[in-house]
Amino acid sequence: MSKAKVIIGIIAIIIIAILLFTISSPILIIAEDTTEGSPGIDMAAKFTALGGFEWIYPGSSVNANGQTLHNVHQDSPNDPYGAARDIMSYTYQFTPHMIISVNPDAAEDIFGDGLIDNIRSNDAYNGYAGSENAQGTMSRGDAVSTAMTSGTFNPLAIPINMLMGNIKFILV
Repeated sequence: MSKAKVIIGIIAIIIIAILLFTISSPILIIAEDTTEGSPGIDMAAKFTALGGFEWIYPGSSVNANGQTLHNVHQDSPNDPYGAARDIMSYTYQFTPHMIISVNPDAAEDIFGDGLIDNIRSNDAYNGYAGSENAQGTMSRGDAVSTAMTSGTFNPLAIPINMLMGNIKFILV
């Protein structure tokens, strides 16, 4: 067998393994905000290939010590993403093995200028609450979904922001 066939075979196996990993293991997507001083996680979502997005409110996501996902950088500065994994395991009974971090620059490049302001205005002024309750009030996830769909989606900005470091892939 030639070296080229072996290399192509190895690449194909790696791609298949990544696809199987993505289908079988939930990915935690976090929106990290550094515009207000120290980093904080303002929004998160669990993503699975078969189930889609499930929005997570960081202020209601805690570990056994009561530390929140929102403050994971302050509470666990040496391993914030490991702490995020532990919080997901404790609160939602799933353990992500990959975290995708998106900063405000990437979010605005991908979903349009003003995305963060639109999320905040939907959350504060348009009837969306911090988390969904038994009365069926809207959640912050609904505020994010509304803001994301009201803007323009630019998929070409994704690889550019990955190269710029605005989107990070973290294995935990």
